[in-house]
Amino acid sequence: MPIIDVHSHFWCYPDHFNDDFRQQSRRAKAGVELDLTVRFEDYQRTSVPDVRTIVFGGKAKLSGLWVDDQSVRNYVDAHPDQLIGFLSLDPTQDGWERDLKVGHQELGLRGIKLMPMYAGFRPDETWIDPLWEYAQEHQLPVLLHTGTTFISQAPLECTLPRHLDPVAARYPELRIILAHLGHPYEGECVAVIRKHPHVYADLSALHYRPFQLYHSLMLVQEYGVWDKVLFGTDYPFTTVQASIDGLRGLNAMLAGTAFPRLNEEAIERLISRDSLPLLGL
Repeated sequence: MPIIDVHSHFWCYPDHFNDDFRQQSRRAKAGVELDLTVRFEDYQRTSVPDVRTIVFGGKAKLSGLWVDDQSVRNYVDAHPDQLIGFLSLDPTQDGWERDLKVGHQELGLRGIKLMPMYAGFRPDETWIDPLWEYAQEHQLPVLLHTGTTFISQAPLECTLPRHLDPVAARYPELRIILAHLGHPYEGECVAVIRKHPHVYADLSALHYRPFQLYHSLMLVQEYGVWDKVLFGTDYPFTTVQASIDGLRGLNAMLAGTAFPRLNEEAIERLISRDSLPLLGL
């Protein structure tokens, strides 16, 4: 059974980013510009032997990121046995409806990535309903960034997990994934995924904040929603192996304390979960 990484990126760095995004990215890592170069060989080298990966770019004019879907299609075509491609949309920009149909019907991409905070829109606004209607009708899972960022102009109000609650209520057959467990709004994220049968979260890019991840997964454990959390990395920000090692090492930092332990069998099930049928893929 392969490991499924539901959250991985493709882009050409720095070509798909403007200078403002690159400068602000220094906030993410102690004043050093991130190296966001994507190479499939690097991904494989830092992975486990058997992995299938959902990959997407990103479109957010407000924040200075724009990856055309043809580039993602080309990347997937170079590694078709390992990669599953999603299209990206910025619904604040003219022509997003055409991007949706071209990405799905012509390029054959199998899901949608949205970046509400980075693009500056709330996903529950009714003018976006045609996007949700199309995704539900054509059984396209939608993964959204939820949680924090280092980009100043990206509004926190647009990233709150609670805004996916009315979307899921209006479109109950739609598969939705809330990225990064909504950090630092994990409580909201857990509340939303518990309510809706087809709403999930991924835990990508969280292992390098181990106490925060421990606390987040303790919420998952106490609310009984281990089965709603999917494995993901956020490559190139981190890797498959580092993400697995981080999850498996969480209980080790509890030595000598009275803190409750995370269920290690549940962690192993999460790592090995076959997420693709859950997402209709």
